[in-house]
Amino acid sequence: VQVAESGGGLVQLGGSLSLPCLVFGLAFRDWNMAWFRQVPGKERDLVAAISRNVGATHYVDAVKGRFTIARDNAKNIVTLHMNNLNPEDTAKYYCAASGGYGYLHTWDYTYWGQGTQVTVSS
Repeated sequence: VQVAESGGGLVQLGGSLSLPCLVFGLAFRDWNMAWFRQVPGKERDLVAAISRNVGATHYVDAVKGRFTIARDNAKNIVTLHMNNLNPEDTAKYYCAASGGYGYLHTWDYTYWGQGTQVTVSS
């Protein structure tokens, strides 16, 4: 299984970025998908998750109204669209796949990408 994130970079305060994640080697539509983020010295935290099949979404409070997670089961892609970015969003963003029923915690996820850095300048 391969999980490959892309789309990170440097963006100014208030800007937007989209992070696509392409997944190979599993029945994509049968897996919950999520984006996490991590800054040095801190834990990896959930940002947004999207369920298998029907695509129900969950967002942490810090990104509600600004971020959108979407999946394309035909292309095996899950994308995190980020708007109105601020410096607190600076982190390495990770895409992950969960085959079970849990979706809130890092231990719910089996497969991870290598991460993509997002830096928001003020």
